[in-house]
Amino acid sequence: MKLLILLFIIVPALEVTLLVASSHWIGIWPTFLMIIATGIIGAYLAKKQGIAVLREVQYRLSRGQMPTESLLDGGCILIGGILLLTPGYATDIIGFLLLFPITRKIVTYWFLKWIEKKIKKNNQTIIWK
Repeated sequence: MKLLILLFIIVPALEVTLLVASSHWIGIWPTFLMIIATGIIGAYLAKKQGIAVLREVQYRLSRGQMPTESLLDGGCILIGGILLLTPGYATDIIGFLLLFPITRKIVTYWFLKWIEKKIKKNNQTIIWK
């Protein structure tokens, strides 16, 4: 529930506030061009990184290995690409963090530690359809 409040109320409010402040500080057209540029750069980086991860998954599968890290990287790239296509500065920062391999490794490390903690507490949620 808290996550939904964060996603649907706080994040859009923060983005609108930052975009309005940016348009007052640097102007409407530079703000507009920044939104367009981050979308284009984000799409390019997501495609490039996504293809690299897909090749890594195929390589690991061909060797009979589980591509666990590669699949996690692919999920981060997908989320990062979506965030970069969403207008706003906060989502762009998070999106770039998920696309660059160096920062993506840090994010995936934190995510795995969080999952590990949930499992140790036996507090995981299983959704069954």
